[in-house]
Amino acid sequence: SSRWLVLAIAMVRFYMEKGTHKGLYKSIQKTLKFFQTFALLEIVHCLIGIVPTSVIVAGVQVSSRIFMVWLITHSIKPIQNEESVVLFLVVWTVTEITRYSFYTFSLLDHLPYFIKWARYNFFIILYPVGVVGELLTIYAALPYVKKTGMFSIRLPNKYNVSFDYYYFLLITMASYIPLFPQLYFHMLRQRRKVLHGEVIVEKDD
Repeated sequence: SSRWLVLAIAMVRFYMEKGTHKGLYKSIQKTLKFFQTFALLEIVHCLIGIVPTSVIVAGVQVSSRIFMVWLITHSIKPIQNEESVVLFLVVWTVTEITRYSFYTFSLLDHLPYFIKWARYNFFIILYPVGVVGELLTIYAALPYVKKTGMFSIRLPNKYNVSFDYYYFLLITMASYIPLFPQLYFHMLRQRRKVLHGEVIVEKDD
């Protein structure tokens, strides 16, 4: 959580000094890229049991964030000052500080109830808000991607393969419709299990 706490302090300090969100992303981008790329280790931690989280859930969350950081906000500079970027950055930061605090205190076998409560209640608001921030950011990137044709491969070419990044982004936005509810309801089930002691029976697909 200390990594994300550093990021949170940097964001608050920037806003207090500048009085605007414009330029915020540029000021923290190196730290954000390092922390979020480093998060790939979380998938390994899930595999070996250090972190008690589903590998699939961790994989989806980590990969979607790396996509947002590198293939959206890093690559499309005109959108870096969008308010939606600040929205998902704040959500990510609060979420990760809460989550890592929960894991740290759990490993120390000294978990304050407030940390436990925050871990399984903050997400109820933070997850939807974060998704809105991500979707609005991708939406803001669409005109630039369509105009420039970035990351797209046009025919004819020697490999006889085509790829349109603009339509890929549209598909990515549409994929939130089936994926988000699954992750959200997974957390709701975990919340009932942890906070209320309910026995949750997971159905096999």
